[in-house]
Amino acid sequence: MPNKSTTFDFGKPVAYDPGAKRLFHSRARSQLRRLATALGLRPGSYDLRSNPAGIAVSGEITLHTDRLYVQASQSAMGNGSGILFRTCKGRKDYVGGPNNFAPAESRPRLAVMPSRLISSGL
Repeated sequence: MPNKSTTFDFGKPVAYDPGAKRLFHSRARSQLRRLATALGLRPGSYDLRSNPAGIAVSGEITLHTDRLYVQASQSAMGNGSGILFRTCKGRKDYVGGPNNFAPAESRPRLAVMPSRLISSGL
């Protein structure tokens, strides 16, 4: 059986392509679950939401804890800002602290992300 790559190009546009958008959301949810695990978050201590939005955009996938808000999307600002993260005060806080951005990469460096989040004052 051939070895299929599990790599996903988060920079490849998914707007106007429902199949690509579903895959984008599935892979981003998986990556955010991995981030939650890397941060030591237990099930129930965070929300993981997916908003497909309209056909012309990627929508967004959000990991929301009591202190952290992380959102993956295909930003109009380019791949360098595909991951938005900020502090928050509870899971009903949708405004939070200042926005920070990280690139949406094909293979996110999840080992680096937690230390970057922690160094941002979380």
